[in-house]
Amino acid sequence: MIQTKTTFTVNSPATIVYGKDAFEEVGVYAKKLGSKALIVSDPIMDGLGFVNQCKALLTANGLEAVSYLGVTTEPVDTYVAQGLSILQTEQCDLIISVGGGSCIDTAKAIAVVATNGGYIGDYMKLAKIAEQSPIPHIAVPTTAGTGSEATDATVITNTTNDVKMMIKQPAFMPPIAIVDPMLTVTSPPAITAATGIDALSHAIESYLSRLAHPYSNVLALSAMDLIIHNILKVYEQGDDIDAREAMSLGSMQAGLSFSNASVALVHGMSRPIGALFHVPHGISNAMLLPAVLEFTKDACVERLADIGKFFNTNGQYSTQEELATLAIDSIKELCKKMNIGNLQQWGIEEDAFYAAIPKMAIDAMASGSPANNPKVPTQDELMELYKVAYHYEF
Repeated sequence: MIQTKTTFTVNSPATIVYGKDAFEEVGVYAKKLGSKALIVSDPIMDGLGFVNQCKALLTANGLEAVSYLGVTTEPVDTYVAQGLSILQTEQCDLIISVGGGSCIDTAKAIAVVATNGGYIGDYMKLAKIAEQSPIPHIAVPTTAGTGSEATDATVITNTTNDVKMMIKQPAFMPPIAIVDPMLTVTSPPAITAATGIDALSHAIESYLSRLAHPYSNVLALSAMDLIIHNILKVYEQGDDIDAREAMSLGSMQAGLSFSNASVALVHGMSRPIGALFHVPHGISNAMLLPAVLEFTKDACVERLADIGKFFNTNGQYSTQEELATLAIDSIKELCKKMNIGNLQQWGIEEDAFYAAIPKMAIDAMASGSPANNPKVPTQDELMELYKVAYHYEF
């Protein structure tokens, strides 16, 4: 049985603006924080017109704006350095991130390093504490997945050693999150699936986490309810606005939940795969999630049964064992319906993957996330799980 914490601290953005057309308010909130903004985004968001829309909304409220559009992959330390250089050269006093988790995480890192100095990796495992207030940051997500707009963590890859650095401190929490579901409508099915499963894994792992507590549990359960009942709808019909709204809300709730209860084994194993083989974070989470839940099941049957209830639409399952099994089987089926393949099907060469397993296992354990899992793996078990995931059949 998982024991939840009875004393806990809650961290969240000071202000969350949520709803259709919430993006229209970005200028109103920005002028309270600064006079010249650095917009951190990517070429796709720029092509969709979101960057120019943001600039227009800022200009209408008397602000200047410049942009950094160099985020073309999952975030790496060089993006942080490039964005920081523009911020300093242009003397910006505000950051607005417009995009998925990569843009938001990059912006978080820029905001903290700008006022506290050093290299972003210095902040890993609290080796360096951000004591100075960061540059104010407004996070505007355009996917329903990472929940990064509502977390005090950033994940940045160290390009020197190919390690995804999970850095978590209160200073990384954006003070303002503007969550507009309309910005997610343009997400294609593959991105919708990857980010949606990422959000679901956040909710599941925070609910199963050894650091879970009553506040995080409520958010995790609500997030799972919203995501489980809407993810296929947005995958199959991207312009289903009601389902997009539900996914954006669920993603944000999942972010708030795991920011306060942490993630566990799935994320611990996923980061090294992304760093070494450049598999998108949400996809690698999806590839690992069923196998990790099967490994973990015996240590968290009650909690998995709670998750199974969301899939028990006809009430045909009644025991905790049945419901726990239903949860895992149903998550596998979700992944299958959204064409989530295994690591082999992704195109990763088997010899290369197996050769990397020892490093991935070391990096995963070093991240600390596996220690939050209801069943904490040994190094050997973790290595075996990587092998299982490589050939996993959904």
